[in-house]
Amino acid sequence: MLKDRVLTAIALLVGLLAAVFLLPASVWLVLCAVLCGAAAWEWGALARFERGLRVSTAVAFAAASAFLGWSAGLGRGELGGAAAVVPLYVFSALFWIFVVPMWLRGKWALSNPMLASLVGFVVLVPTALAMMQLRTMGPGVLLGTMAVVWVADIAAYFSGRAFGRHKLAPTISPGKTWEGAAGGVLAVLAFGFGVLAMRGAEFEGGAPVIAGVLLAWTAVSIVGDLFESLLKRQAGLKDSGNILPGHGGILDRIDAVLFFAPYVYVYMQLREFVAAL
Repeated sequence: MLKDRVLTAIALLVGLLAAVFLLPASVWLVLCAVLCGAAAWEWGALARFERGLRVSTAVAFAAASAFLGWSAGLGRGELGGAAAVVPLYVFSALFWIFVVPMWLRGKWALSNPMLASLVGFVVLVPTALAMMQLRTMGPGVLLGTMAVVWVADIAAYFSGRAFGRHKLAPTISPGKTWEGAAGGVLAVLAFGFGVLAMRGAEFEGGAPVIAGVLLAWTAVSIVGDLFESLLKRQAGLKDSGNILPGHGGILDRIDAVLFFAPYVYVYMQLREFVAAL
């Protein structure tokens, strides 16, 4: 199992690096749209859609992300039209900040197909758009965003296995522990400060602000992970799919990114706005 997980992770990393650095903007947009459609197909399984509804949902989400991305100029490598999708990001942020914590606490279910489709749209399409926009801002921006999630995920996994004693959310994801979460937080802090030190970068506000931002980013990734874990448990599924040996499905790989990528993009835009004042 661990061998399959490692080999698949290496293959995914090589593929991601090749796509990020080599693909033109238009092809990257199509790739993000296709991945959004694949994730929507798996979302349909979590929502227990019938096959026909799963297919239509996947096609609709892929088409929506491609259309919105192209309308914002992302297929041409432009950021000038990004304001067109800001309302969707705002709606997504409100959902993750206010609704998801209540969802986890109340353990709500995706029982209504229309509601499940709306939630899926709010969860998946903004993520696809953020992946397009972060890559347009620069390959390093996107890879740095992904690296934070990978560092948190890997550190939490091994910290939890080595030291895990206290369950983080036993009725949602019994395998996750507070010790694992703490390991993820410490690893992200070390990674973030390490990267800044190597680049000789300065950050307004100093170390406390950097630490606060990194802690918030890690918390966001954990919430996304728990949200998908709850939906899988309610649907009676161990994984969202089986396309990735040792990892499960597309959603199993991007669950921590679902709010994280839009959050990072909005955060960076706010920083630029404040700096311009």
